[in-house]
Amino acid sequence: MIKIGIVGGTGYTGVELLRILALHPEAELTLITSRSESGQAVADLFPSLRGHLDLAFSEPDSAALGRCDLVFFATPNGTAMTMAPELLAQGTRVIDLAADFRIADIALWEKWYGMRHTSPELVAEAVYGLPELYREELRNARLVANPGCYPTAVTLGWLPLLEQGLIDPAWLVADAKSGISGAGRKAAVPILMGEAGESFKAYNVSGHRHHPEIRQNLARISGNEIGLTFVPHLLPMIRGIEATLYGRLQGDLAIDLQALYEQRFANEPFVDILPPGSHPETRSVRGVNHCRIAIHRPLDGEVIVVLSVIDNLVKGAAGQAVQNMNLMFGLEESTGLRGVALLP
Repeated sequence: MIKIGIVGGTGYTGVELLRILALHPEAELTLITSRSESGQAVADLFPSLRGHLDLAFSEPDSAALGRCDLVFFATPNGTAMTMAPELLAQGTRVIDLAADFRIADIALWEKWYGMRHTSPELVAEAVYGLPELYREELRNARLVANPGCYPTAVTLGWLPLLEQGLIDPAWLVADAKSGISGAGRKAAVPILMGEAGESFKAYNVSGHRHHPEIRQNLARISGNEIGLTFVPHLLPMIRGIEATLYGRLQGDLAIDLQALYEQRFANEPFVDILPPGSHPETRSVRGVNHCRIAIHRPLDGEVIVVLSVIDNLVKGAAGQAVQNMNLMFGLEESTGLRGVALLP
């Protein structure tokens, strides 16, 4: 059994990790930390876990965490980078679900996240946790930078086209929408039901923190500089991300795009390429670790439209983290992640 600790188990990402790991056949949850809820039974805060988890929250303790085989950080940005060095030195592996180790350019990270990076030496070592790109590297990783939710949906959507050089990397548009849970579990006026319900808006159009992460991913795939317009939106629903991606076709205009995508993801357990003409729905991935994708070429023109949907808390966060854990510990990749989306 893999002895697991979770730092920051009270947010939506944390409780999603608990939901998945509580039923994972090879996971032994041993420690869940929270300074604000220390001493409280986890199942009292999250009644959905009653009968599945008999643990209480505790104060973060590096010595206790160091006795775990793996520690997940489901914490705000800036936490993992202060604790990871000591844990790694004790032989504990780390998966960070925040952004501390995602961006290779330290100065760029500090600009976007507004703080000094305290462990820049670990950034180069961290493996970016997108199995569809870095599966073999993840098998031997001791530190994983779990991707952001928007970057997961966008990167997977454009992956085959950029790998084959079939769209212009200088002209990419990502029009993405997220459910309110993407803003985190907190009391804030903009995400109150009375404020966000029955409404729809764009936000952070001038610059979102996931923009440099997406650009980094796409540049690595294509080998070129990326020109990206990324506009996120807030939807009046709890879970889900829908990314509508636009690119200009170049090169072989007669390429069979459907076949291209089906072949690229044929062996990927969590990427589903839908039949031609499909329009994937966020409800089709609610609660599961899947990305569903459809490809369109409106009016047989030069603009390609890719539709990509994920659950922001699962494939966009906790589920992908467990997928990475499975790879790190030599387990079958879908262990603990098999399920059917919730409907309705």
